[in-house]
Amino acid sequence: MPHAARPTVTLHDVAAAAGVSVSTASRVLSGSTRKVAPEYEARVLAAAQALRYTADAAARAMRRAGDAIALVADDLTTPSIGMMVAAMEREARTAGAFVTVSSTMGVPDRQLDTIRVLRALRPRALVLTSGHFMADELEGRLGAELSSYEREGGRAVIVGETETPFPAIGFDNYHAAQSMGAFLAETGHRRVAIFGGAGDLRNMSDRTAGFVDGLQAGGVDPRDVRTISCAVSRDGGFEAARRLAEEGMDGRQAVLAANDIIAIGALSGFRAAGVNVPGDVSVTGIDDIPLARDVTPRLTTMALPLAHAGAEAIRLALSGTETGGRLCLRGHLVVRESTRPRR
Repeated sequence: MPHAARPTVTLHDVAAAAGVSVSTASRVLSGSTRKVAPEYEARVLAAAQALRYTADAAARAMRRAGDAIALVADDLTTPSIGMMVAAMEREARTAGAFVTVSSTMGVPDRQLDTIRVLRALRPRALVLTSGHFMADELEGRLGAELSSYEREGGRAVIVGETETPFPAIGFDNYHAAQSMGAFLAETGHRRVAIFGGAGDLRNMSDRTAGFVDGLQAGGVDPRDVRTISCAVSRDGGFEAARRLAEEGMDGRQAVLAANDIIAIGALSGFRAAGVNVPGDVSVTGIDDIPLARDVTPRLTTMALPLAHAGAEAIRLALSGTETGGRLCLRGHLVVRESTRPRR
């Protein structure tokens, strides 16, 4: 027997299911520039999806020029994320959109739950930036959620991990760190400590590996390279420096910190312990956050184009192209007063 045709769902059906007027439902689903309260918009879009109201109704709603771009980040208090978010907001305003921000602290379940909630609100695009992304997560539940969102007409962009099936922007953390390690080796540093972050952070592990390879390529004996794990924070760098100072510096001539915040904490820790920077030990970072130029001594670092990454993420999110782009950004060395040659 032939299958019975599915009853046509009308705009009135959607409005009734959402508990709103037909005109309100029409404004939401037609992409009208007239604003609708977010709670009503969410109810209309949820009803349209549940009733399967035309195949492209939800997609039309997402393509409105004034829709939000939802940013999902780890810790919004870090300077590097702050620089990217500020650039995202500027770029979004230029395009007539605006950015909403959610923090997950990098916890996979919180990332997943946040994306599920945001999907119901129908943002125009989702931009996820995290140091915790791993390939299996983006191919597993998190990836499935993002793929469903894209099938509904949205666009997902990943910042911080380029090995994904989605449009992505990342930083060449390994080569940035390798260049910094090579710089210290070239300037005569032979016994070096690396202040690295937690092992589950992809950017931190890539930087630690780069430091080691850059030092060894410059002639530093691997036995003279010591890695000290610490929290990715000012306090983490402070405590690592304090411990090293208590050990009499173990002959270390330099500290390679995995980011500027750790390095700035190390500067304070050495100062508190009476260790002179750069007289007794050179200290370097990665990122080039604004504070790196204001601490004493000013921090030698590998500058990453953080603001450029934020702006490019928004451009990629709004590009409307079906193919995913890949952009890997490189850094450049900025030499300041926290390092001096050892000859």
